[in-house]
Amino acid sequence: MADTVYPTQYDEDNDAYMITPPSQSGFTQNTGGFGESVPQWDWSFSQVFGERTPGEEVLDADIISAVEFDHGGDFLATGDHGGRVVLFERLDAEGSEQQQHEEEDMEQRGGSGAYNQYEYRYLTEFQSHDPEFDYLKSLEIEEKINKIRWIRKWGANGAHTLLTTNDKTIKLWKVFERKVTEVEDFNTQEYSGVQITNWMKSMDASPSSPSRFGSGHHIRVPRVTSTSYELASKCRKVYAAGHAYHINSISLCTDEETFLSADDLRINLWHFDRPDLSFNIVDIKPEVMEDLTEVITCAEFHPQEPHIFAYGSSKGFIRLADMRASALCDAHAKLFDGGEKDENEKNFFSEIVASVNAIKFLGTSGHHLLSRDYLTLKVWDLRYEARPLYEHQVHDMIKPKLAQLYENDSIFDKFDCCASGDGKMIATGTYSNFFRVTPCEPSNDALLLESSRDPLRRRMHAPTSKFSNRIVGFGRTIPRSSSKNSLSRRNSGLRQDPVISDFQNKIQHLSWHPHAPVIATAAQNSLYLYTGN
Repeated sequence: MADTVYPTQYDEDNDAYMITPPSQSGFTQNTGGFGESVPQWDWSFSQVFGERTPGEEVLDADIISAVEFDHGGDFLATGDHGGRVVLFERLDAEGSEQQQHEEEDMEQRGGSGAYNQYEYRYLTEFQSHDPEFDYLKSLEIEEKINKIRWIRKWGANGAHTLLTTNDKTIKLWKVFERKVTEVEDFNTQEYSGVQITNWMKSMDASPSSPSRFGSGHHIRVPRVTSTSYELASKCRKVYAAGHAYHINSISLCTDEETFLSADDLRINLWHFDRPDLSFNIVDIKPEVMEDLTEVITCAEFHPQEPHIFAYGSSKGFIRLADMRASALCDAHAKLFDGGEKDENEKNFFSEIVASVNAIKFLGTSGHHLLSRDYLTLKVWDLRYEARPLYEHQVHDMIKPKLAQLYENDSIFDKFDCCASGDGKMIATGTYSNFFRVTPCEPSNDALLLESSRDPLRRRMHAPTSKFSNRIVGFGRTIPRSSSKNSLSRRNSGLRQDPVISDFQNKIQHLSWHPHAPVIATAAQNSLYLYTGN
């Protein structure tokens, strides 16, 4: 993988960045970097949910469109094109007695008996959005889930709260345990009309005298036979009519009271308790739509500062805005230009591939920003706008095929990016169901992994095969803990990236566990989980 490195050191005395040789750059915490030590993980296949059999047709409604871990990493949510949200929960880290016996047996057979403490199971699912029709614009609104965000607020008593959105409507969902009781012995005995009439006459004649219908002998008190708990979901609030264009992002503020949502031309600020009102903080819509040259592609709140947010555009710009400076943040505080700088290198596709797909603040400090465009991952320092600190080529081998990708619209595909909790490792998806995991600082430890149950198998180069130019990357087979089947390219000695040729199968959505080396990737309707050892 070819990576462009811009080694810099921050000179506090001169208040400027100084370019230094790579051997002297260091890039420690004192210089605004990611630290000297980067964990060396051997990535292994862990689990898969919804795996399809060979030749099985995948329905469009089942394709996963969003993946998100919660803040503690104990729960995982996915959204799909059918408007459904599926929740998974982490199993007990200690493991059951039966699992421990299985691990002991595996160890006696010569395998590794390490217990996978980041194993998940299906929890529940609910229908978040339904297809709608805008009669004023004669426009169908798809039910596809674009984004999911977990909310710490209202999370007491085992309840979980999530924000979900499709193209037009944002919803606040609560998933909670509901007590269900079964009751028997109701007073359901049937009487004829004549019997009831006679009883009413006798009551009128002598109200105090007992009768066959009024006797306590025939009245039964219902009793509870069993009590159980089941998971239920409830839509608490609907944030509608806030966007005229398709929503591409939602992001939670650190104050846990507000969140932002972004569409192609506007960014709105919402309060959780006011679904009927939103405040417009960015508006790039021109007076004449023919003058439109740029659209908003993504937006993200700062992880520490509730007044700072960033948003990317189709021209490759990332703007940092501060709501303390102005109520309407059309005038940005900082501008990061990720487009092609060399005029000789610019061509028809330059602006298309420069469009920012996703942005994410790294670590908890938020001093660095990760951005993904069509071809690269870029790491930015918020104090240095001139150029990215690091630039990682994701799939450099497809550059000669941009014309072909333009013809089949693949060049407009959007890929997410994610980072480890400490911000030292980053990951993103690519074609042929591969995803790339690499340290923020470019190194030989970058890995290209395939989302499959058996990523270790090697597909040999054969001109007659339709997979002739596809070399399957790294992985391991069951048992999951076998150290012999490590995903590490350092152990296998393979340094050459596989040739990416399958543009139909791609990893567009993935999420990193906030506290552990666990990555969840979505490959069409299948959810794969990988762990680092």
